[in-house]
Amino acid sequence: MYPYLRAALSIFRASRMPPLAPGDVHVVHTRCWPWDIDPFMELNNGRTMTLMDLGRIPVAIRSGLIKAVQANGWRLTMAGACVQYRRRVIPFAKMEIRTRAIGRDDRFIYLEHLTLAGGVPAHNAVYRAVVAGPDGIVPMDRVAEAMGQEDWNPPLPEWVADWAAAEAKRPWPPEM
Repeated sequence: MYPYLRAALSIFRASRMPPLAPGDVHVVHTRCWPWDIDPFMELNNGRTMTLMDLGRIPVAIRSGLIKAVQANGWRLTMAGACVQYRRRVIPFAKMEIRTRAIGRDDRFIYLEHLTLAGGVPAHNAVYRAVVAGPDGIVPMDRVAEAMGQEDWNPPLPEWVADWAAAEAKRPWPPEM
């Protein structure tokens, strides 16, 4: 089940925080609860991605992205992710989830998440989000303009650009 209460609390807190400049980090503190674990007694990999919403949504709120999306009748959705799992997160472990926007291209905005457990990096993910309108994908230049962030367009880190290039070559629909 989706962590609605944790998400609501995260959104409530974010709505009372100062605006977040592009590239700045939003930090959320939470814990690995028994309902977050899998049969191997560790944080479930799917739940890890869900808990990253606790950072992603507040970044969208604090950066002005949500206001721009709502004002224009657009929708915000995830369009891909690349995740590294490097350390187990056990039940009741304290977690810190750090989230930041790291760049954009013509179609996507890229967000990075780092989950620390006990102060040690455990998971890292890059998500790419797309803004869609009635006519399809909204160009990121238009989204940045609606946010008042036209000048924010740092080069993507090389490893993110390489991932984006690999995704562009991936067949869709899958050949299965």
